[in-house]
Amino acid sequence: MTIPSVEGFLQASSCLPCTATEEREIVDALTREAEKNVKHGDLRYLVSQSWWMEWQGYVGLVSYGENGTEQFPQATNRPGEIDNSKLVLAEMINGSEEPELQRTLREGEHYTLVPQEVWQRLYEWYKGGPEIPRKVIFDNPTDKTYIVDVYPLCLKLIDGRDSSEKVFRISRKAKVHELYSMVCSLMSVEQSEIVIWDYYQRSKGKKLFNQNETLEEAQLTMDQEILLEMKLGESSSGFSTRSTNDELALIPLEPSTSSFSIAGGPTFSNGFSSGIGSSFSQDNSFSPLLRDSEDGYNSLSNGTKDGTHGFSGLHNLGNTCFMNSAIQSLVHTPPLVQYFLEDYTCEINTENPLGLQGELAIAFGELLRKLWSSGQTSIAPRAFKSKLSRFAPQFSGYNQHDSQELLAFLLDGLHEDLNRVKKKPYIEAKDADGRPDDEFAEECWNYHKARNDSIIVDKFQGQYKSTLVCPVCNKISVTFDPFMYLSLPLPSTVTRMITVTVFSGTGDVLPMPYTVTVQKNGNCRDLTKALADVCCLKDSETLLLAEVYERRIYRYLTNPIEGLHSIKDEDILVAYRLPVGHERLLRLEILHRRPDRFLVEPQFNINRKLIGCPIVTCIPNGSTGKSDIYAAVSAVLVPFLRAKAHSPDVSAVKLNGNGPSLDGIVLTDNGTTCEEGLSTSRSSEDDNAADDELLPFLLSLTDEKGSTRNAIDTDSNRVLGLVIRVLMDWSEKENGMYNIDYMDGLPEVFKPGFMSKKTRQEAVNLFSCLDAFLKEEPLGPDDMWYCPGCKEHRQASKKLDLWRLPEILVVHLKRFSYSRYMKNKLDTFVNFPIHDLNMSKYVKLTSRSDQLPMYELYAVINHYGGLGGGHYSAYAKLVEEDNWYHFDDSHVSSVNEDEIRTSAAYVLFYRRVGGSSTVANGGPVDIEMVDSLET
Repeated sequence: MTIPSVEGFLQASSCLPCTATEEREIVDALTREAEKNVKHGDLRYLVSQSWWMEWQGYVGLVSYGENGTEQFPQATNRPGEIDNSKLVLAEMINGSEEPELQRTLREGEHYTLVPQEVWQRLYEWYKGGPEIPRKVIFDNPTDKTYIVDVYPLCLKLIDGRDSSEKVFRISRKAKVHELYSMVCSLMSVEQSEIVIWDYYQRSKGKKLFNQNETLEEAQLTMDQEILLEMKLGESSSGFSTRSTNDELALIPLEPSTSSFSIAGGPTFSNGFSSGIGSSFSQDNSFSPLLRDSEDGYNSLSNGTKDGTHGFSGLHNLGNTCFMNSAIQSLVHTPPLVQYFLEDYTCEINTENPLGLQGELAIAFGELLRKLWSSGQTSIAPRAFKSKLSRFAPQFSGYNQHDSQELLAFLLDGLHEDLNRVKKKPYIEAKDADGRPDDEFAEECWNYHKARNDSIIVDKFQGQYKSTLVCPVCNKISVTFDPFMYLSLPLPSTVTRMITVTVFSGTGDVLPMPYTVTVQKNGNCRDLTKALADVCCLKDSETLLLAEVYERRIYRYLTNPIEGLHSIKDEDILVAYRLPVGHERLLRLEILHRRPDRFLVEPQFNINRKLIGCPIVTCIPNGSTGKSDIYAAVSAVLVPFLRAKAHSPDVSAVKLNGNGPSLDGIVLTDNGTTCEEGLSTSRSSEDDNAADDELLPFLLSLTDEKGSTRNAIDTDSNRVLGLVIRVLMDWSEKENGMYNIDYMDGLPEVFKPGFMSKKTRQEAVNLFSCLDAFLKEEPLGPDDMWYCPGCKEHRQASKKLDLWRLPEILVVHLKRFSYSRYMKNKLDTFVNFPIHDLNMSKYVKLTSRSDQLPMYELYAVINHYGGLGGGHYSAYAKLVEEDNWYHFDDSHVSSVNEDEIRTSAAYVLFYRRVGGSSTVANGGPVDIEMVDSLET
C-alpha cells in the first residue's frame, strides 16, 4: 500500500511511515545490537546534533529547556530531512565524492555518531544527507572500548621526480606498509622502487622504514607533507625542494573498497580504556638530553640557558592550540624549568602501574629543553603529541579539546611518572573522632605524601577541608583532601534568579513581586530566607510558598529541604505572609472566577473561568461560619479597593470590623488559639437570615480545582483536612469596587530579557569567584551523600575551606557549563590580580607564620570564541626578565602587562612570592583590584 507524498511523510514509493514510538524502539534495538557486536572496521555515521535532538524530541526520548534541564517532551512535529550540510565545507575538494568535514566539530555539540544500521533506517524514513561514514578502530584487540576516527589523516604527497603534489586521506591507525601500498596505487609504482620520507614543512626528516609502525606512531600529523623518492641503486634520486603551484588533487577513497580509507580522526566514542600498561620502545632512552632531530630541532642541547631562551613557539598540528597553550604555561613555570633542565632521570618511576612508565615525563622534559634552547623560533611538538595520544586516546586525532582537561591529565601523568614512591603502602582511612582540625589535617596530608611524592606534589598540590552536614539528623562529616588546581565557578553559573510574588495574608499591602538570587542547588529554605530578607518579614510572620498553575494552587512548597531544581523558569511562584505557627490554623484559600463577558445571563457553574491568583489567609479552627469566612475574605481584599470605591456595606452580616487581624491570633502551647482584639463572633439569628443580595460579594465552597460550588452554611462548615476553599464570583459590582489587575498577570520565575543579559555582561572579580567556590551550598540531586547517621542518602550541605596552599596555584575559571544535552560558554570578564594576590583571607593554615600567602601571576591560558570553534593561546612571563609574551601557536610576541586581563582568561597560574604583614594591613596591592577587595 502506498500513500501520496505529503509534507512530513515519506516519498510515495515508500510504505507507510512508522509511528514515533515504533521509530524509537527500532533505533534503540538496532543501537543495542550494534554496540553489543561491535568489531573493527564497523561503520559509524555522523548525524547533525540539531537534527538528532529534534528527532529525539519527536520520538519522546528527550526534551530540554533553556536552562538545560531535561523534561518529558510534549508532542512535537516530525522532523524534516536529515540536514548534515553544516558539518561539511561548502566547497567540495576536486574529485571527491565524499564531502570534506569542517575542522572544528565536536561530538555532542555539532554531531552524534550512530551505527550503520541506524543510519540506514533514518535515511529510509527521512532521506537527506550527505552521508558521512567513519570506521570503528580498536586500539587494543582484547579491549571492547573503541574509537571512531572522524577526521582521516590528510597527507600531501610530493613526488620527488617532478615536484607534483597529491592530497589523500588515510587512517592515522594505518600501518606504514599500508601507506606504501596506497602510494604505490596512487602513483602506479612498485614498492620495491620507492622510499617515503617524513617531509614535515618541506624539511626532509626521517625515512619511513618500520613497516609495522602506525602512522600515528611515526608522528605523521594532519596536512603535513610526505616525500616520494625513487631508489637508484643504494642512493635515492636528487630532489629539488622548490614548491610548485600545482593544484592539489584529493583522491577519494570509497568506504566499501578499503579497510583504512575512511578511518581517522579525533572523536572518541563510547568511552575509552584507561588501562595503560606499555613499556619503553627500543628507541627510547632515559637520557633527558635530546637524541635526534625530531620536531624540527636539529642540534643537541645540554639544557643550559644561554642567549635568548623561552621564546619558542609551537606549531599547530591541527586543532592543537589547546595543547600548545597548556604546554607553554607549564614550560614557563619556574620550578618545572629548573627541574627538567637538570638531571631528573633518577626520579623516573617505571614500576608505577598508574603511570606511563616514564615515557610522558621524558617526552615533556625533552620538549621543555627544546623550547628553552637558544635560537629557536618554533617547534613542532609531534613526538610529545604522539606520546600523549598513545596514553590518552581522548586527546588523539585533530579535534579541539579543553585545555584545562589536558592540563589536569598532564599534571597527573607527570606526577605518576615521577612519583618517588615505588611501592605505595596501604593506609586505611580514619575518621577525625573529635580530634582538632590541625592534627587530623596533618595526619591526612602525611598519609597522602606516603603514597604520592613527586615534584608535582611538592609544587602544585594543596589541601582543602570538606564539611558535610546532614539536613535531617545534623550529622557532620569532615575530610581533608589534596587538590591540584582550583576550579572556580563564575557566580552566575552557581546561582539563579527567582521571581516570587508575595501576597499579604492579613490584607495589609498589595502583592509585590520580588526577584532574589539563590544557589542553583539550593532548597526551599534558602529561597524563603532570601525572600524574607527582601520583603522585610516581621518576626511574627513566616512565608508559605506555592506554585500557581492555571489560576489554581498547584502545590505548596512546604518541605524546606526540597531542591530548587524542581522549580522551572516558566513556573509562577507566590508566597503568602502568614503568622508564625499558621500550620495549626485553618488555611482559607480564595479562588476567583467571572462569567463569560459575551453572555448576558451566565448560567450556574458553566461558562465561567478562573481569574487572578488565589489568595491564602488563616482563620481559627473553630471559626468556619459564614460570617467568619466573609470577614476573612473582606479583610484580605482591602488593598485591592479602588480609590473612588466606598468600603463594602457588610452590616447585613455584622462583618464590620471583624476581619482576620492575624496579629491578634496567639497560639498557645497546646495548639489552641486565643484571640486578642479579634472578634469573629456570629451575629444574631435575625442578622444571619439577611438577604444574600445585601452581601458585599458572593462566595461558595469549592474544591481544589474550583470546579464545584456549594453554599456556605451560616453556623459551621465541614472542613476536610486543613484547608477550606471558597470561590468568589466577580460581577460588574465587584469589578467596580476592587481592582483585580494586581492579582493577574503574575511574572514567571525567570524570563530571559534585558535584566538577564545585563547580569551576564557585568564583570566579576576573582575574589567573588573564590567566595562562590567556598560558600556553603547543598549538594545537587544527582550527588546525594549517604549519611551514616540516617543510613540514607541525603542532599547534605557542603562547605569547602582551603587548608594549605601550594607554591604554584592554578586557578581554573569554569566558563563552560555542561548538561547532558546542552553546553554553554560565559564570556564574563573576571578581574584578577597580577601582583600581590593575598590569600590569607581564604587559607586556614600557612606554611610560615611570618609570611602571608602572597601570589604573583606568571601565565594565563586564554580561550577565544565559542564552543568547538574557539581558539586557545597563552600569556607567559619570563620571570628573570620581568616581561610578558603572547604565545599564539608558533607566533610569539611581546605584550604589555596591562593587556593581560581580558574576558578570554580561562586558566590562571600564580607562583608564591615573599609577603609581609604590612600588606595585610593595607600595604601595596594591585591597583586594578581595589574594588575587588571589598567584602
